Formats: sequence, structure tokens, C-alpha cells
Amino acid sequence: MTRNSKRLALTVGSFTSAAFLLLAFRGLQPEQLWRSLADVSLPWLLIATLVYFVAVAVIALRWQFLLGAITAVPLAALVKLVFIGYMGNNVYPLRAGDALRVILLRRNHGVALVRSTTIVAIERTIDGCVMLTFVFVGLLFIDLASREVDAMLSVTAPLFAALMLLALVLAAAPKLLRRVVSLTLRPLPERLATIAAQLAEEIIAGFAALRSPAHLLGAVVSSFVTWGIEAGAYWLVMRAFDLELNYAVALLLVGAVNLAGLIPASPGQVGVNEFVVISILTALGVPLSTATAYAILAHVVIWLPITIAGFALLIRQGLGWADIGRARDMQSAADPRLEGA
Repeated sequence: MTRNSKRLALTVGSFTSAAFLLLAFRGLQPEQLWRSLADVSLPWLLIATLVYFVAVAVIALRWQFLLGAITAVPLAALVKLVFIGYMGNNVYPLRAGDALRVILLRRNHGVALVRSTTIVAIERTIDGCVMLTFVFVGLLFIDLASREVDAMLSVTAPLFAALMLLALVLAAAPKLLRRVVSLTLRPLPERLATIAAQLAEEIIAGFAALRSPAHLLGAVVSSFVTWGIEAGAYWLVMRAFDLELNYAVALLLVGAVNLAGLIPASPGQVGVNEFVVISILTALGVPLSTATAYAILAHVVIWLPITIAGFALLIRQGLGWADIGRARDMQSAADPRLEGA
């Protein structure tokens, strides 16, 4: 990725985040916000932070199920890489953390680059379907009229349904996919066609977990468990503010916030996260100052501690801050077939 494209991504994301922050904080009285922040219960925030760490660790279990059809990687090692990946996504645009964990998986455990990249794409598709489920389940128990949520569902529901269907079809029919690839590559020069065919085989191998009922079930169940635990962290932050809201609201918030991650904002979805949370809570009757304070602290709980832990683990891997920004370039250089392409 060129330096100009990185700058463009950062500029667009920054403007997007700034716009959403302005929308989220419009009409807010600063003194009321400070009063709401002052009343928060710190022990509940600490518990919420610990619960969030558990949620992230369980995501590594999902990754282990998806990798299990290819190779065995110790869960403890995957937990460390997931922490590093979250940190990278939190501080650098274009989900550089995903590239970073793929690179480290290749370096530390010899997993082919394209295979693990395919698995990351599968993870994102499963996550989208889980988030949609959480939103729909939350809405079953909550009387909420929100144009923002309705607009989000109108875009994301067909998108992730189509992506999940495509992934299952590709996984179920590898021979058909090979024939399609073979026909597509015929007009290409022999060397380029060979490289493209090798990459296609790596992608097909990455779908192996979806062809195994046990691995697929494990990945789906662990996905619901991990995001359900994260919803628990959101609910615990509600307890810190003494909000009388049930777990269904937490499910709705987690689903809506993560679906909003499709919006190209700054790293960590600053602004977008706050706008979504404040919109939902105020629609449920929570005062603006309390909703804003909640949105800020909930975001801190899921952003700051995991970022610090992930960076500490990155240093132990022999890498530093500059390597996060170079993650996409490192990803391209990690596999000689990609260089040849």
C-alpha cells in the first residue's frame, strides 16, 4: 500500500469520525456530562474491563476452530496474536491489526499467508451474521424506534446474508471453484496463470473449516459466546451508571456498534461508536449527558486496556510501533507468490 493511499485513508477516516462526533455531541451541556462521569462506579468499570478481556480471549478459540482444519496452533499463542490484532486495528487505519496477526501467524507457526487471510475474511462474515442476530434479538425485547438502526439493517442484513451464502457455496464446491478459476485463467500468460492458480488453491484450503461440521459448529458457537460475553461488558458499564437497562439493550448496542464498523472512520471507530450508542440510548429515554458519558466510558473499556496489552505483546514479538503501520506492506512481502503477482 502506498504512502498516499495510507494518508488518504487516514484523512477520510478522520473527517468521518469528526463528523460523527459533532452529531453525537450536539446539544450536550459539558457540566452535565462531567456530573454524569463523576457519578460512575469504578469497580463496575474494572469488572467490565476484565470481562472484555475474557471475550477477546474466546475469539481466539473461534480462530483455533477455523484453523483446525488446516493445522493445530496452541490456544495461548492465538490469544496473544488476537490481542495484538485488536491493538493494531485500534490504532491504525484499514484494519492493519488483521494483517499483523496474519503475518505473525505465518512467522511463528508457518500457516500460509493466503489461507489465514481467507480465514480472517470468514471470521468477519460470521461476525456480521452474529451482530445481525444480536440486533434482531435485542429489538424483540425492546420498544425502539430508531432511523439509524433501521438504515443500518437495510444495508447490512442483505450484505452479510449474501457473503455467508457465498462462503458456504465456495466451501461446499471446491471442484466447481477450481473449474471456474481454470477457465478464467486460460487467457493469462503461463507464469501469471500459475501464480493465480496457486493463490486460488490457498483460498480453497482456507475454506476447509466450513467443510467440516465440527469445525464450523465450533466457530459459530464460539462466535456467539465471545460476542455475548462482550455484551456482558457493555451491560456491566450500564451498572456502573446505575442504568436500569436489561441485557437485550447490551446485545443491541454490541450488534449496532460492530455493524457500524463498516463505516470508514478513524482507528477504533472513534465518533461512529459514540454516535450509535448515544442514538440508541437516548431513543430509550436515557438523558443525553448520561448516554454520552456511557458511550465514552464504554468505548474506553473496550479500547484502552486491550490496546496497552496488545502493544506490550507486540514488543515481546520483537516488533514495534512502526511495524503496525507497515503491516500491509509486510503482508505482501511475507509470501513470495504475492510478490510475483
